[in-house]
Amino acid sequence: MRDYYEILGVDRGADGEAIKKAYRKLALKYHPDRNGGSEEAEEKFKEATEAYEVLRDPEKRARYDRFGHAGVKGSGAGAGGFGGFDFADALEIFMRDFGGFGLDDLFGGAARRGRRRAGPQKGPDVRLRLPVTLQEVATGVEKTLRVSVADPCEACGGTGAEGGAEPAVCGTCGGSGEVRRVQRSMLGQLMSVTPCPNCGGEGRVVEDRCGACNGAGAQSGETEVVVKVPAGVSSGDYITLKGRGSVGRRGGPRGDVYVVLEVEEDERFVREGADLFYELPITYAQAVLGDRVEVPTVLGTAEIEIPAGTQSGTILRLRGEGL
Repeated sequence: MRDYYEILGVDRGADGEAIKKAYRKLALKYHPDRNGGSEEAEEKFKEATEAYEVLRDPEKRARYDRFGHAGVKGSGAGAGGFGGFDFADALEIFMRDFGGFGLDDLFGGAARRGRRRAGPQKGPDVRLRLPVTLQEVATGVEKTLRVSVADPCEACGGTGAEGGAEPAVCGTCGGSGEVRRVQRSMLGQLMSVTPCPNCGGEGRVVEDRCGACNGAGAQSGETEVVVKVPAGVSSGDYITLKGRGSVGRRGGPRGDVYVVLEVEEDERFVREGADLFYELPITYAQAVLGDRVEVPTVLGTAEIEIPAGTQSGTILRLRGEGL
């Protein structure tokens, strides 16, 4: 397995912005839409995304720097780091961090607009952040959230037309959403294809707009979602709720909800992966003679034996008291 820094072409001292920039460049280069579905390009796209998903996260990066691939096995890959890493995960990560402008860079903004068709379109995704405590990380937790989304307009049923009437086929483009123009030149005839100026590439036009939504076909709404946070998560991990985002256009599916986790700091502990470190002050007598003392844990307290002759900097382990 190749070194993650080597994959992204950055040195080990690279900051987060340099890592993100290097990944974006590789992701655009090897994105399947630019490479005709090439399996080799798909593998490189997945490889770059896996490297980025580890190195963008300070905790995962620290474990990787210390232990190599073994330190992030099962946590650096997959959507949010919760499972096996596949192409769908890689695409989700790319869209999560770069959204629509990444696709504009693939095709060029005008080219992308020129590809619009009058068919169904998936609704916008919704991204939100969810704070979790270290205690919740230790046990896992289930939380109910209210999310602002776009719902179909109740007055027009989502058509955008008054009374719920179906939009009419655009008379300019005949429903294709595109206008073709042929120009003569010294080299012969040249044909250009542009979005229809009358319907904006939609293929249909609303002649009498709905007064409630002004022709948008959607209105602001709110939905309740249940988020199941597994134990052991890190800041930056995310959970995808498929089909819980905003309504699609022209019968398209709803978008997704991405819940990005933020683990709140606990000033008592320093976290390294699943391990927690606590600095215990002891007296000179305790160091020389030994003692049994009570120390805090993430879920309560525990007793630990200090051996006689303990030196400053000695690490004592409480098994099973981490995350």
